[in-house]
Amino acid sequence: MDEYISQVRTRVLERMDLSREMPDEEILDLIGEETAKLCSGKAVSLHERLQLQQRVFNSLRKLDALQELIDDPEVSEVMVNGPRHIFYEKAGRVYTWNQGFASEEKMQDVIQQIVGRHNRVVNLSNPIVDTRLADGSRVNIVLSPISLDGSAITIRKFPEHPLDMEHLIQKGAITKEAARLLAQLVRARYSLLISGGTSSGKTTFLNALSQYIPEDERVITIEDSAELQIQGVKNLVRLETRNANMEGVMPVSIRDLIRTALRMRPDRIIVGECRGAEAFDMLQALNTGHDGGLSTAHGNSSQDILARLEMMVLMGMDLPLAAVRQQIASGIDVIVHLGRLSDKSRRVLEIMEIKGMEDGKIVLSPLYQLKGEEGAWELVRTGRLLNRKKLVMAGMEPVRRMQRKEED
Repeated sequence: MDEYISQVRTRVLERMDLSREMPDEEILDLIGEETAKLCSGKAVSLHERLQLQQRVFNSLRKLDALQELIDDPEVSEVMVNGPRHIFYEKAGRVYTWNQGFASEEKMQDVIQQIVGRHNRVVNLSNPIVDTRLADGSRVNIVLSPISLDGSAITIRKFPEHPLDMEHLIQKGAITKEAARLLAQLVRARYSLLISGGTSSGKTTFLNALSQYIPEDERVITIEDSAELQIQGVKNLVRLETRNANMEGVMPVSIRDLIRTALRMRPDRIIVGECRGAEAFDMLQALNTGHDGGLSTAHGNSSQDILARLEMMVLMGMDLPLAAVRQQIASGIDVIVHLGRLSDKSRRVLEIMEIKGMEDGKIVLSPLYQLKGEEGAWELVRTGRLLNRKKLVMAGMEPVRRMQRKEED
């Protein structure tokens, strides 16, 4: 098949009119003609011929060996380790893809096609880049020779229609009771941090929480590469960082965007992910009247993410540790920690309220924790919300009181 693809592609390129932009339909006609000539008299089935035509078209106009995976709605991640080794994740499991790029040069063409669509630059002097596809999928690229076995591409796909909280409840990621509490917290402008490991579902969960933001609020999102799918908010501004390039274009960092967002009359600021010194600016925003913020960060547990936040703040500002902890304790109200279990399912592992400071340390109060064993996990209420001031100001009642009324 690969030999036929190369031959048809070469013949089509020879016939293409490079002096003008040829429409896809015309390219498909040329591919069909050349495929028919090549397969004439050969034992090639109709299915194989159609597959051949599609793969040639993908190599000319789309993302070549990756296009079928990008088009498959069940594929959640695509991993490319050099031109001939491609893997994909489906339903939480990783498989080997039976296609590859013809050469490293062809793979480089696809890489430049991806980054060029969003004014990103990747080359030997700037070999690492984050960008996105037209459908919002997140892309990370590391060029050879930084990636020793050929350039590496990692694509995180997101569903065309973002999962809402009802879908997450049906999947068992969270209970209806815990989801109802989080809905109240978002509406009442509590500031939430979503933590978890790689591919634990942090972005998906943040998107689901956004459905509870009142539609009349002005929301500003800040990301390295825009991937959030905020639901139900009309007054929405999406900001994205920019890299420097060889033409003198200056970089725009997340820190720059957070400072700019404060001048844009935001009701809420959502930072897609905190990974470094921007944590200081985010906490400054949360502690200066811009509560109700949402963000994500990598961490192994709710306790661990506090230590990571401290380190990230200290990367951006030389402050006493006690002052940093005070900023965290007063700026963030609740931590939602996610994880992947042995059965590959993504679940809420714990929901923790930041109680405050005691003896110079941040104290967490558990609200929900995942308990049980494989096949019988249950997110169990382990405490009650202590800081209810925002709920009262928003005219809401805590979940426990609502449950008592329903029981009566």
